[in-house]
Amino acid sequence: MATNIVPFPPSVEAPAGDPDPGGDAGLLALVVGLAPNAAVTLLERAGGLAALADHLPDELIRDHGLSVRRARALGAAFALGRRVAEARSAPGWCIRSPSDVGERLAAAMAGLEREELRVLLLNTKNVVTAAYTVYAGNLAGSSVRVGEVFRDAVRRQAAAIVVVHNHPSGDPSPSGDDLRITAELAEAGRLLDIELLDHVVVGGSRWVSLRALGATGPPEPAGPARLSR
Repeated sequence: MATNIVPFPPSVEAPAGDPDPGGDAGLLALVVGLAPNAAVTLLERAGGLAALADHLPDELIRDHGLSVRRARALGAAFALGRRVAEARSAPGWCIRSPSDVGERLAAAMAGLEREELRVLLLNTKNVVTAAYTVYAGNLAGSSVRVGEVFRDAVRRQAAAIVVVHNHPSGDPSPSGDDLRITAELAEAGRLLDIELLDHVVVGGSRWVSLRALGATGPPEPAGPARLSR
C-alpha cells in the first residue's frame, strides 16, 4: 500500500539537520516540492536516484503516493536530464582519451533498459563527425556484423571509428564476445584503413575502454591513456 508523501510548503524553510540541499535528496525536494526528509524516504523506497528515474509517472503515483502534478514534474526533470546527456554526446566534440568517450556516453546510455551498439565517426583530428546506433536489443555476439558497423564509416570516408555499447546489468566488465568482436572490428579496420580507435563498454555510470585493455592492439602505457593515430 502506498504511503502519501508529505509536500513541503515553499514558504517554509527546511529545518536544521535536513539533507544537503545540493545532494540528491535536496535537489529532489526542490524539483518536486517535497519536505527534505520525505525526499530522503522517497529515494530509499525507490532504491536510489537511478532506480527512481526508471519509474513511470503512474508508478510514482501508485507506489509512492506522489500527486499527478509532482509525478509529471519529476518525470519531466529526468527526461530533461537525459536530453542534456544526449546533447553532450552529439557530433562536434574531440576525443583525446578514453574518458572523453566513457564519461559522455555513460551519461547518455546509463539508463537504457536494452543493449545498444553505437558508432562514432571521427575525422583525422579525432573530432566526432557523426554518431548512429547500429543495433538495439539483445546483442548476441553472432548478431554483430562487421560490415554494418563500418558501412557509414566507409560511405562518409571516416578516418576512424569508436564503438560503444552498454550492459543493462550495470556491470561494464567485457564479456568474451565483447573481446572477440573487438578483435574482429580492429582487423576489419586495418583492412579498410579505418582504425577502430576504441571500443567502450558502458555499465551504469561506469565504463571500460577495451583499447586500454589491449583488445584493439598493443596495450596502452600506464597512466592516463591518450588516443592518437
